[in-house]
Amino acid sequence: MKRISSEAYQAFRDALASVTWYKRDFKTLVHALLRDHPELVAGLDFDDPKRSVADELVSRLIADEARYRDVTLSVMLELAGRTSFADIERLTEPDRSLRLDEAKSSVARLAAITEQFSDWMREKERLEVERVAQRARSEQLRRFDADIADLKATFLTMQTAADPRQRGYDFEALLNNLFRLFDMEPRLGYKTATEQIDGSLTFNTDDYVLEAKWTAEPVDRATADAFDSKVRRKGKNALGLFVAINGFSADARKTYNERTSFVTMDGSDLFLVLDGRIRLDDLLHAKRRHANETGSCYLSANSLLSA
Repeated sequence: MKRISSEAYQAFRDALASVTWYKRDFKTLVHALLRDHPELVAGLDFDDPKRSVADELVSRLIADEARYRDVTLSVMLELAGRTSFADIERLTEPDRSLRLDEAKSSVARLAAITEQFSDWMREKERLEVERVAQRARSEQLRRFDADIADLKATFLTMQTAADPRQRGYDFEALLNNLFRLFDMEPRLGYKTATEQIDGSLTFNTDDYVLEAKWTAEPVDRATADAFDSKVRRKGKNALGLFVAINGFSADARKTYNERTSFVTMDGSDLFLVLDGRIRLDDLLHAKRRHANETGSCYLSANSLLSA
């Protein structure tokens, strides 16, 4: 970008000295305009005439223009947009009208000279906002990846657990943490008057009843039937998510191959999510769509990755 013209600096100096009348208001204005760069204000003697202080400030900006170009343009544009001259308004006539005319004239001149910079500064600010947002997204992604990695390590450790009952509780907690990581509003297990619910979650505005099993054998048809009945008792719009580490028996999958109230996940699906090879929300979306289109409760993550 080309250097700031001497004309623009002069218009800035004149406007800075004209938009206030009292030295106290002038000092407040200068400090406010340069609040993020106190080094530019340090040492200015505000007991001197305003124009002398403005001259010294402009000299500092010119001397280090490469460093302060953006600051200078930003301050110029802010001053060029000024419409209020409160301390001048308090003057009595004829000084009030005379000084207001001077202030408005100096601001208008500064605005005319700096108009060429307005679009450039807005674009620069827009790009900076995007950069900040991108950095925030990158940091969030790093934290997300770290949290997924921690859950994966926990999952692998659980496979050698000595107490199956405790592992079952830990498994429900792991799933709860995983669902929370994907903003699925999970609820931990709870009991009603007639049944035990392992948990629930919300995804794409749908509420899911959760069943979690870590058993040595695949889930059989009777267990799947019991979960199907549990889901259907919640109402016609209820959905179920059955997570079984060792999968489902052939009979269970056959029974819910054409009409199902729930979708399933097995240990392989879960590992691929924890390994970062497929997102949980993408997987659940695909499983729900598959169930809607085919009536089948089963769709493996591997089949999606190899498609």
